[in-house]
Amino acid sequence: MDIRQLAALVAIADHGTFSAAARALFTVQSNVSSHIARLEKELGVVLVDRANGGLTDDGVRVVERARRVLRELDDISADIAQTNGDIVGDVRLGILGTTARWLLPRLLAETSARHPHVRAIIAEGSTSVLIPALLSGQYNAAIIHLPVDDPEVTLHPLFAEDLLLLVGPGHELGGRDEISLAELAGHRLLLPPPGSALRRVLDRAARSIGVQLEAQAEIDGVRLLATLAVDGHGAAIVPATAVPQTAAREHHSVRVPELPPRVVALAYHRRPPPSAAARAVFEVLHDCLPARALTQPGVRLGSAAFPLSHR
Repeated sequence: MDIRQLAALVAIADHGTFSAAARALFTVQSNVSSHIARLEKELGVVLVDRANGGLTDDGVRVVERARRVLRELDDISADIAQTNGDIVGDVRLGILGTTARWLLPRLLAETSARHPHVRAIIAEGSTSVLIPALLSGQYNAAIIHLPVDDPEVTLHPLFAEDLLLLVGPGHELGGRDEISLAELAGHRLLLPPPGSALRRVLDRAARSIGVQLEAQAEIDGVRLLATLAVDGHGAAIVPATAVPQTAAREHHSVRVPELPPRVVALAYHRRPPPSAAARAVFEVLHDCLPARALTQPGVRLGSAAFPLSHR
């Protein structure tokens, strides 16, 4: 087993076909096919389904470990490549779309200024997408929404933000400034899917007062929830940073006092430890967060802003 074989398998997983994997690796398809055949022979299993495309179940398991191996090799090279105090390397960061909108411009600018040899590779997604990708080795770290329950992940809460009911023009709740969670349970809502981080927070709050929220539809994506609500397709509970800050589209937000804030956290692998490049980005993140958070309505910093438990 060698690195080229693992890289070929990961490239197929990422790009879908042998030919696309070859282009991504700057080689020819026959080389990729040869690497996969040798790896399959050594492991004694079929990793790629040639008839239907994609990976077999064994292939998926091997790819998860291969990503970790390749990431570790990248991190070793980056750590050793530090010369004269310069930090070198790529940092693959997954991030919530609502947070990326206001935090990324400052984070990228500061990282470039302080660490010009560090390259940030950014992917946007929901927590339900980002955590599995983090665990599989696609990202060095992710900025996600708690709760997250996984012993392999280290979590550092960054900030909390209010959860609000968002409605579009003409909605029956559009004239309210505040509504209780018990009363809200009598209305059908646009909700995140069961098991998602935000839905777990909402369901736990509802259970604490003996009610259950009723779904008009279940949408995985906070920004999509907000867009549908503003466009008049229903009422949605969203974090404050998902509420449009422009008057170009008519909308109204309603306070729900019983709802706890959403806690956004930095997540990364417990083992192996983050690379020097990743640690540099984490430091920049913590340095630039306070100034950016102060400009965001509904966002609060400090341990006093976080609930006692995120689970």
